Amino acid sequence: MDPTPFDWRERFADKLMNARSAMQLVSPGEHVFIGTGCAEPQHLVRALTTQASHLADTEILHLLTMGVAPYAEPQHAERFRFNSFFIADNVRGAVQAGLGDYTPIFLSEIPRLFDSGRMPLDVALIQVTPPDRSGLCSLGVSVDIVMAAVRNAVTVIAQVNDRMPWTMGDAMVHVNDLDALVEFSEELPQPQVAERGDVVEDIARHIAKLIDDGATLELGIGAIPQAVLTYLTEKKDLGIHTEMFTDGIIDLIEAGVITGRRKTLNPGKIVASFCMGTERLYRYIDRNPVFEMHPTEYVNDPMIIAKHDDMVAINVGIEVDLTGQVCADSLGTRFYSGFGGQVDFIRGAAASRGGKPIIALPSVTRDGKHSRIAATLKPGAGVVTTRGDVHWVVTEYGVAYLHGKSVRERAMALIQIAHPKFRQELLEQAKALNYVYKDQLAVPWDQMAYPEELETHHTLADGTEILVRPVKPTDEELLKDLFYSLSEQSRYQRFFSRMAFMPHRTRQPYVNINYNDQVGLACVVEHASGEQLVGLGQYIKLPNQPKAEFALLISDEWQQRGLGSWLTKYVVRIARQSGITGFHAEVLAVNKGMLAVFQSLPYELRMKLDDGSYNIAFDFVSPG
Repeated sequence: MDPTPFDWRERFADKLMNARSAMQLVSPGEHVFIGTGCAEPQHLVRALTTQASHLADTEILHLLTMGVAPYAEPQHAERFRFNSFFIADNVRGAVQAGLGDYTPIFLSEIPRLFDSGRMPLDVALIQVTPPDRSGLCSLGVSVDIVMAAVRNAVTVIAQVNDRMPWTMGDAMVHVNDLDALVEFSEELPQPQVAERGDVVEDIARHIAKLIDDGATLELGIGAIPQAVLTYLTEKKDLGIHTEMFTDGIIDLIEAGVITGRRKTLNPGKIVASFCMGTERLYRYIDRNPVFEMHPTEYVNDPMIIAKHDDMVAINVGIEVDLTGQVCADSLGTRFYSGFGGQVDFIRGAAASRGGKPIIALPSVTRDGKHSRIAATLKPGAGVVTTRGDVHWVVTEYGVAYLHGKSVRERAMALIQIAHPKFRQELLEQAKALNYVYKDQLAVPWDQMAYPEELETHHTLADGTEILVRPVKPTDEELLKDLFYSLSEQSRYQRFFSRMAFMPHRTRQPYVNINYNDQVGLACVVEHASGEQLVGLGQYIKLPNQPKAEFALLISDEWQQRGLGSWLTKYVVRIARQSGITGFHAEVLAVNKGMLAVFQSLPYELRMKLDDGSYNIAFDFVSPG
C-alpha cells in the first residue's frame, strides 16, 4: 500500500461544492432521482427542499428510501411531486392522500426505463464513499437502480460520506462521472427491527423446514424473511443471492452456515444489490471481499436467479385468495408497498433446478378481525404474483403447495392453513363459488389444531425415509391414488369387500378428522412429482369408554418392509398419550400380514374368530 498521504479534496477540488451551490444545478420542471434505502443522500434531500426555492414542478423519482422525505409534505406540493417505485413508511401517507405517485413495476425492469429514455433523468442525487487515488468511489450499501441512474442522469450530484462502507463487486463509480461532490458526514439510517412475535416465529419455522443444505437464499423485505435466518443454524453451506440483506446473516456467516460453497454462480460470495441494518452491519461489509454488490439488472434478472441450483425465494404477501392470487402492494385500493423483487425471484426460483418460491403471510390482519386468506381479493387489490406463479404459501398454521393443483385442491390447501376461526366461513364461500365439492365435510376447526408435534420421520431398513404426519383434508387425492394402486386382495382384506371404487363421499371420512377422538397418520414418500401416500394408520375412540377402533392400510409395494409394524406401534404410543387404554380391530383370517403385525406387539391379544374374521382386542399393558 502506498503510504503517501492522499487528499481527495485537493485532487478533485474542481467538483467540490456545498449543498446550496449544488442545488443550483437543478432546474424547475426537471426529473430528479434520489438514491435508495439507507444510502439516501439525506443532506442533499434536505437541501433540495430548504435551499432550492427556485424549483417548481420538480418530479422526484425513487425506489424505497429510509431517510427523510420533506418533499412529500403538503406544503411542498406546488414545488415537488414524487413518483415511487416502492412505497416506504416515509411516503406512504402522502401516496394514499394523493400527494405522490406510485409506479407498479418489477424491480428488474426499472433500469431499462432509464436506459431507454422512457423515464428521463435530469439529475441524480446519490451518496458515495470518499474517492480513492484512482478516482473511484463506492456506492456502498445501495447499488440497485442507483447505478442505472448514474449512467443515465444528465447531472449527478454525490454526497460524499466517510460513514459509507466501501463495498465490492460492481459498486464503483468514477469521479469523472460525477458533476458535483458535496462532502457531508452523517450516520446512515438504521431501520428499526420489526417486532416478530409468535406468529412470525411459527411462519419462519415452517419455512426453515423447506430449506435444504446447500440452498441459495433470497430474503425479501419484512420481519418474516429475516426471522427465517434464526432457524437455519443447523443447515450447511447455504448461499445468498438476494436483492437485500440485513444484520441477520452475520451470525450465520461466522457460524459457518453461510459459506456459498455450493453456489452455482459467484461461489463463496454473498451477492445483493442493497442492504439495510445497524452500524454493526455497515462496518462488517466495509471492504469485506465476501460481499459483492451488483446492480438490479443483474441481481434481479430471473434468468440469472434461475441459474442457481436449489434457489429458495422467500417473499411476503398481504392477501391471498383461494385460487392462489397474491396481493403484495395494496390494501384494497390503498397502495401500501410495491412489487419490489417478488416476481423476479418467484419466477427465477421456480425455474431453478430444485428451486422453491415461497410466499409467506400471517393468517389474519393485525387486529385479528379479517383473514388474509380470502375467498376473493378485496375490491381494488392488485395481483402482484399470479396464481400461475405461486408454488408454496406459508402461514403460522402450515404450508400449502399450489403449483399444478386444481382450484379445488388449492382452495382446500389454503383453507387448511387459514386461521381456524375463519376456515368454516372460507369453506362455505368456496362451496358458493363452486370451487370445492358441495358436500365437502367440515370439521370443528375452531376447536382443534393440527397436531404438528405428531410429525416424525421413519427410516426403513433399506434406508428409505418416510414422512409420517397427521392426515389432512388435502390428502383426499393421495388416498384415492393409494386405493386404486391396491391389489384386489389388499382391498378385500382392508375393507372386507371387493370394493371396485372409492368415490369422494367414501374417501372424505378418512381425511376429515378432528384430531381428538379421531386420529389418522399418513405415511408419505416425497418424489420429484410430489407426495405419495404409502400407508395410513387410524383410530376412532369408542363412545363412553377409553378404547378405540384401529385400522391399518399399507400399499402393496410397501408391505413386508416393516412399515406396518412400526406404524402400529407409533399409533399405539400416540393413543396411550391421549388416554386411550386399548385397541379393538377386526382382521380377516386370511390376512396373515396384519395378524403378524398384531402378534408382534408386546401385549396380550384377545382373539375371537367369527365368520372368517378375527375380533382382536388388547390393552396397552405388557404381560407379566
